[in-house]
Amino acid sequence: MSPAYTTREQYERWHKRDCARCGRHGSFAARWPDGHVCRTCHDRALQQRGRCPNCSTDRILPGLRTDDGAAICPDCAGFTMSYACSRCGREAKLHGGRRCTRCTLADRLGELLDDGTGRVQPRLAPLAEHLLGMDNPLSGLAWLSYGRHPAADLLRGLGSGEIPLTHDAFRTLQPWRAAAHLRELLMACGLLPVVDKQILLFERWLHEHLAGLADPEHAQILRRFATWNVLPRLRARADARPLTPAGRGYAGEQIIQATALLRWLAERGRTLADCTQADVELWHVEHATSANANLRQFLLWAAKTRLTRRFDLPPTASPCGKPLPEHDRTALLGQVLTDRTGPLRSRAAAAILLLYAQPVSRITRLTIDDIIRDGGQVLLRLGDPPSPMPEPVADLLFEYLGQRTNMRTATNRDSRWLFPGRRAGEPLQPSTLSTLVQTLGVPSITARAAAIRQHVLDLPAPIVASALGYHQVTTARLAAEAGTTWANYATGE
Repeated sequence: MSPAYTTREQYERWHKRDCARCGRHGSFAARWPDGHVCRTCHDRALQQRGRCPNCSTDRILPGLRTDDGAAICPDCAGFTMSYACSRCGREAKLHGGRRCTRCTLADRLGELLDDGTGRVQPRLAPLAEHLLGMDNPLSGLAWLSYGRHPAADLLRGLGSGEIPLTHDAFRTLQPWRAAAHLRELLMACGLLPVVDKQILLFERWLHEHLAGLADPEHAQILRRFATWNVLPRLRARADARPLTPAGRGYAGEQIIQATALLRWLAERGRTLADCTQADVELWHVEHATSANANLRQFLLWAAKTRLTRRFDLPPTASPCGKPLPEHDRTALLGQVLTDRTGPLRSRAAAAILLLYAQPVSRITRLTIDDIIRDGGQVLLRLGDPPSPMPEPVADLLFEYLGQRTNMRTATNRDSRWLFPGRRAGEPLQPSTLSTLVQTLGVPSITARAAAIRQHVLDLPAPIVASALGYHQVTTARLAAEAGTTWANYATGE
């Protein structure tokens, strides 16, 4: 019978201790031979597995040897309790019924994906196997915790058949982030056809945007524009390479500005069919350059489909920042390669940006197969031919390859991405990687501008374009701006 505590001091006297491992004062998870341990140290110690230096057996190593602090097995450390799972016998952290995390996760999935017969819905068995195969099943169990995550309700709906196993069914499910993550897992294990994530997110956003419009005629025009212009262009780009969030955002801005134009015309008592050249010119005067650029595609489409007359549209100009001075770029590259205090992932990405002038949106799309060993040389495949990699950069990337992040859950455990993300089958978000690079003091835009400028000064623009994956028009323009002596170089094509 547990004692009754009348004061907080009495409660803390029995339930809180200083952790023998980290020294923090709080509730303890267990009392081990070296003292009380908190939940964090308890779980971290039980994840260590290997050959015990005392008895040479392969098992968990939660204990600490008294003379040198080496991790040792429970028996050698003098543990009085067993951490063997009552079902599979594997040593690990134990949950209810003295079952390990993986067996507990299997029970939870069996409960949620039950087809009514006490078994996992047969067609959902690949999803259950995919989740159970993760290196860190504790994250999967936390994802499905009772009352803490809507993923459990979504899985239960799949198991019962209430949620059809189709992309259309997931388009309107809420909360949308949980539904999007589950849909990515279903695509990763082959239960749904693979569709570019950014297209799926755009379609969900478009559905909600059109549903919120008060004027049904506006909604009809915008739906036609999205169906026959925006989405085909997105799908064509996705066929060539995976879309980025920036690409999806640009498509969304086109819809938003088209919506704004229709409302702007309606406020003046006009429709799209009544729109004149004077209206277009007035709109461009009243709105920012970015809004005008995003509206351009809609006006071209409207004229092509004869919803409006043809308009004379002003040219669009994209401002570019001043490149970083070359000595600053080389100093930053040296710092990234030699200063080991920064995160390895951030340093690897920064080195690629500073040396090869790659935008973060393209860096996130690199795979481990793009790093090539060719005899005694290491190459990075950015274009054709692959670019040679200096030894310090190669050493940094190979060190990072052995420590890639986001690889221990079901999301990306077999990922080939050089920078795996937290979503199933997806690389790291460009915005996230850009932030990581900038925390090292590397300004991504101006540093990349400096790198590509130096490349076109050193080599003919067509060669730079081919090797680094740039468009030849871009490198030719940069070469002309830099006053390169390669201006008259003729490509060998």
